[in-house]
Amino acid sequence: MFDLVPFRKRSEELFDQMVKSFNTVMDDSLFPSFSKGVTQPFRIDIREIDDKYVVEAELPGVAREDIDIDLNQNYLTIRARRNELAEQIDDNNKIIRRERRSGEFVRRFYVENIEEDAIRAKLQDGILTLEVPKRVSTSTQHKRINIE
Repeated sequence: MFDLVPFRKRSEELFDQMVKSFNTVMDDSLFPSFSKGVTQPFRIDIREIDDKYVVEAELPGVAREDIDIDLNQNYLTIRARRNELAEQIDDNNKIIRRERRSGEFVRRFYVENIEEDAIRAKLQDGILTLEVPKRVSTSTQHKRINIE
């Protein structure tokens, strides 16, 4: 007997099943870099205040010595490395499970007209805060141009 569901509807259901199957595979522990967000960079908030920029980066669990901040040719680069080891040991001191995860995360921003020597960084409670002072401009803000 013929099915009463139109062909288009059945093809949409087939596509939905394929997407669902793909998502199930990606959620599997065989692909931790896709399912756990390991390849995602850390989150950044940038605010502009009158005389400076404030950059806040979320780096929970990253030690101070595993963070590098570099300014080169107007590019501010924040690089963080994380090495984690999680162990579960039973009562007989046998390892039941041991997992390792490591990775490097990098964010890079173009900056200009800043006081390079006055940049300050602070790490507290997993939040890296950079204060990037703006360069004081000696040029006039408003200039009238005469027409010849």
